[in-house]
Amino acid sequence: MNASFPALSRRRFVQGLGAGGALTLAGGWPQGALAQTAAPSPRQLSGNRFELEIAEMAVNYTGRAAVATTVNGSLPAPTLRWRQGEEISLRVTNRLAVPSSIHWHGILLPADMDGVPGISFAGIAPGETFTYRFRALQAGTYWYHGHSGFQEQTGLYGALLIEPEHGEPLAVERDYTLMLSDWTDEDPMRLFGRLKADSEYFSRAKPSVAQFARDVETFGLAAAWDKRAMWNRMRMSPTDLQDVSGATYTYLVNGATPAANWTAIAEPGERVRLRFINAGTSTFFDVRIPGLPLTVIAADGQAVAEVTVDEFRIAPGETYDVLVRMPDAQAYSIFCQSMDRSGYARATLAPVAGMQAALPRLDPPSWLEMRDMGHGGEAMAGMDHAAMAGMDHAAPPADAALQTSAQVDMRVVNPSAALDDPGPRLRGNGRQVLTYAALRTLGGSLDPRPPARELVLRLTGNMQRFVWGFDGVKYSEAEPIALRYGERLRLRLVNDTMMNHPIHLHGMFFEVENQASGELLRKHTVNVQPGKQVALLLSADAPGEWAFHCHLLYHMEAGMFRKVVVA
Repeated sequence: MNASFPALSRRRFVQGLGAGGALTLAGGWPQGALAQTAAPSPRQLSGNRFELEIAEMAVNYTGRAAVATTVNGSLPAPTLRWRQGEEISLRVTNRLAVPSSIHWHGILLPADMDGVPGISFAGIAPGETFTYRFRALQAGTYWYHGHSGFQEQTGLYGALLIEPEHGEPLAVERDYTLMLSDWTDEDPMRLFGRLKADSEYFSRAKPSVAQFARDVETFGLAAAWDKRAMWNRMRMSPTDLQDVSGATYTYLVNGATPAANWTAIAEPGERVRLRFINAGTSTFFDVRIPGLPLTVIAADGQAVAEVTVDEFRIAPGETYDVLVRMPDAQAYSIFCQSMDRSGYARATLAPVAGMQAALPRLDPPSWLEMRDMGHGGEAMAGMDHAAMAGMDHAAPPADAALQTSAQVDMRVVNPSAALDDPGPRLRGNGRQVLTYAALRTLGGSLDPRPPARELVLRLTGNMQRFVWGFDGVKYSEAEPIALRYGERLRLRLVNDTMMNHPIHLHGMFFEVENQASGELLRKHTVNVQPGKQVALLLSADAPGEWAFHCHLLYHMEAGMFRKVVVA
């Protein structure tokens, strides 16, 4: 079956020609790249003792050579398979010219094994070896990645699958891991500098004259003019959903470009488990398989009550396990479009390698709405227009210090705590979209105690200066967050920005409270939508120092990071 590709620029077409996986060549095109019909999967290593080596390697995803950071010569890094309950030993040797590290994302372990330089250990110096040792306490789908500089962006990430101690309770005929990521040929430090100089540098979906003409035709001249004037007064872009776009990114599945077409094989009638991991540094992916329903069975490695949807959004750092049943001998596209609609990753589910299915067109890049600024569906109700003109929403007097901070350009008045909003560009698209409200972790809470106190943290930023932080303070100026060992608390995160922030806590899980239903969702990474708030129940049961940060790499580097001390 011939593929029907969405309209692509020449650069995007060229990007799609690269073969999947890391290509060990110094430059030019890999031999046979154009004829490749199925990209290989990452290597798999099983057991409880591992030898891993971090090094540089030449790759070619776009038609020109670039340098990646790899593990054992693989991008993504090898998939590691552990068994719950076993003692794990991982000897990691750094062959780079700079310090390196590996963080075991979502894994419960001693603080000094977590792998964050400056927080839990000193890092791995060039030429040195560090041995991680801990017991695998949990089961499920997780991953690992670098936590030094921008090495995660350059390829230092891999899947981590832990088999339950008594075997998998769910019988399936096929089990595949799909690691989504974003690759750039550009030096990440230079990319970061571009964002600091102009936070919209990579935006290619800014309001246009043609869009204004369409608004005039739809709403009339006065309404269309008022719509543009409001955004101009706020000095905000209504299409600025992601910092880095397909202008520089090539989107990958298991290290394979869209044209390389990584393929999962399944026969008609077979049940297939697909483990999705978002290893993107800046990209939210909206995932669907046109023609097949997706039954979500796990979130962040934790089993959930089954829920069937057409589509789900996966934030950087999150994992979702879904079940599909192969209905026939046709090919089905696994379509993963970026939230900003600047590109997509794709794979195929088919009975034979080399088959392809038609790809849907990218959804249109719709504008943000009033609800994304914390004002529900009411068109400007409750907003301080004078404050908006100065990039600040009205705030209570007690928040005067936060309100006047040069690191805060927006303040939400009425952040919604509802979890049933699929988010910008997914609302009303005609498909059944997953939300946190639909998810419930099986087995109930791990700690039945009510919270003894509440801690509120505001997610803040200045988009013009590309400065991010908590409570208007970036990491370099912040005091650690102190938790008492054994305490039960409610952590409330309020997003005062117009961007999504996937917030990740190392060493512990938290439980997302559904205030409408009373249900709990256990996670290690939670996405906080623009203008929204989430309430998290947390038991401080892991002594030591832990990282707590936004999992958008450039936001973390720009200050949205804190140290959490449990003592």
